[in-house]
Amino acid sequence: MRAPSLLIVVVAILGTAAAGCDRKVAGGSTDGAKVFEAACASCHGPAGTPPPQMRDTLGVRDLNGAEFVGRRTRERVVDQIRRGAPNGRMPAFTGALTEEQIQAVADHVMSFGAKR
Repeated sequence: MRAPSLLIVVVAILGTAAAGCDRKVAGGSTDGAKVFEAACASCHGPAGTPPPQMRDTLGVRDLNGAEFVGRRTRERVVDQIRRGAPNGRMPAFTGALTEEQIQAVADHVMSFGAKR
């Protein structure tokens, strides 16, 4: 029995990788916690409090902080997710997230910190 040619092996590997490759954030999930984990937690931390390095170096907002919680509205959160930060430090997620994912992440962010 002959060993498979290199071309067949490469095609098989690429085909398997392409089939398993999902370029949608959180696999397209509309679960706010899952989308937040996939798209936001690397900067904001998994529970909404950023790691000290992100906070100190980039000024990443603590989503549990009294200042943020005291002035947030759902509309502001949705707008920030869609458009990003005016200073450019937070990217816009329009196009990267579906509208349903944006709404789900906004709901999730509104659950952080003290309830209003």
